[in-house]
Amino acid sequence: MSKDHQARRANRVLRHALGAVLLAAAVACGDGDSSMTGPIQTTRTYNQVQRLGNPLVSEVFLAKKDHPFHGSLGPADDAATFTASVKGFVAAFRPQATALQATLAGALLPDMLIIQTDKAASTAGWLTWALANGYGGRKLTDDVVDIGLSGIFSDLLDPTQSVCKPFTLPLCTDNVASHATFATAFPYLGAPK
Repeated sequence: MSKDHQARRANRVLRHALGAVLLAAAVACGDGDSSMTGPIQTTRTYNQVQRLGNPLVSEVFLAKKDHPFHGSLGPADDAATFTASVKGFVAAFRPQATALQATLAGALLPDMLIIQTDKAASTAGWLTWALANGYGGRKLTDDVVDIGLSGIFSDLLDPTQSVCKPFTLPLCTDNVASHATFATAFPYLGAPK
């Protein structure tokens, strides 16, 4: 056999071998199920890292060490997990005001904003469901810090255990007025001062 003939034969064997490898690779890349016409469905899981519904719930009523835990849970677990913490925070300042402790825990937990389209928009506001048969959420004009402090320290929620009248010094206000400058388009808040 001549060298030229051997080279052609080796070249032909190499081409056949290469073709066989490419064919095997193409078959291996297929899923073998011709009935699948769409993308493969996978289940995704996510880790919730933060959640904040009503202002001041985690920031005031819960211990700092509980913030990440609160942020990782869903609202369905709030009452069972944090009622004692909310009541305990209020009890530290108002130990005899057990009705107030229960009212605040019931009003603040679960920590979520509530929308009720069957109620007048004028009844929306922070703590209004506890105060005036309203519903949750907050208006841009709500001074949630003063409302929260008044809820704890004033006769706002418990007239029998008054420390101060609503929004009076020293315990019922942070002395910072609520936002008063608004725009006509989203995000509606005016520029900070």
